[in-house]
Amino acid sequence: KALGAGGYHACAVTTKGAPKCWGYNGEGELGDNTKVNSAVPVAVYSLGKGVKALAAGSYTTCALTTKSQVKCWGYNGDGELGDGTTTSSLKPVLATGLGKKVKAIAYGDIHGCAVNTSGVVKCWGYNGYGALGDNTTTTSSTPVEVYNMGGKVKALSAGGYHSCAVTTKGAVKCW
Repeated sequence: KALGAGGYHACAVTTKGAPKCWGYNGEGELGDNTKVNSAVPVAVYSLGKGVKALAAGSYTTCALTTKSQVKCWGYNGDGELGDGTTTSSLKPVLATGLGKKVKAIAYGDIHGCAVNTSGVVKCWGYNGYGALGDNTTTTSSTPVEVYNMGGKVKALSAGGYHSCAVTTKGAVKCW
């Protein structure tokens, strides 16, 4: 029911809400608690069901759960997991500080973003080119609020080192 494709791996969510990933796994981006590459889909550790969306970066993957939480796994050298650390993880960890329930996620090369049900956008990870949108170029391992969005976002997208949002009025803002 959902797909996410990263730099060298891909993931899908089955109709029962189970995430499965395949491809390169040198940084744990498949989330199966190993670093073994797989040509066939493997189950993500501890997320047997309850996932509604996926987003993937180069070496990191995040899932949006049916409980409106974000769980990420893989490489974390620049805080890509959003858990307040720079420790990589072979299995899902909870992204912290996202506030109210998350309704959508997006992932660029080495940064992630989420929008909650109040329309507030927060991003985390590498920020050398301003991809976090917080009016700085400071990398953050915890989600930071995007500057000047005003809580009026309904959709997100992320590219290599940039992100974009669609506002509730239909405007597109990028950073």
